[in-house]
Amino acid sequence: MLDPEIIKNHIRVELDFSEDDALLETYATAAQRYAENYTGRTLYATKTEVPKDPEDKRALVLDDDITTAMLLLIGHWYANRESVVIGTTASEVPMAVEALLAPYRHFFFDL
Repeated sequence: MLDPEIIKNHIRVELDFSEDDALLETYATAAQRYAENYTGRTLYATKTEVPKDPEDKRALVLDDDITTAMLLLIGHWYANRESVVIGTTASEVPMAVEALLAPYRHFFFDL
């Protein structure tokens, strides 16, 4: 969904460096799923991909906020390849992933 060039620019990897392409694609897919799960919506790259169902309020078109949230996740996962980092103090970046995705949250409840 995200252009590999923008991912490589974000993580500051040369565009012609292809050794980690499969890994970056895996991270990009995981970031898309994270955004979809967090918002409760289905993410589409463009408006033309959105199904034409007027009742479907779950459709969400990729924009700058969502792209930024996904890039932050990909960058974090690329830099920190293990689930635990020893010997460092970690803190969440203010106004990061969840702050960027929160306005798009939409959940439906069946009663």
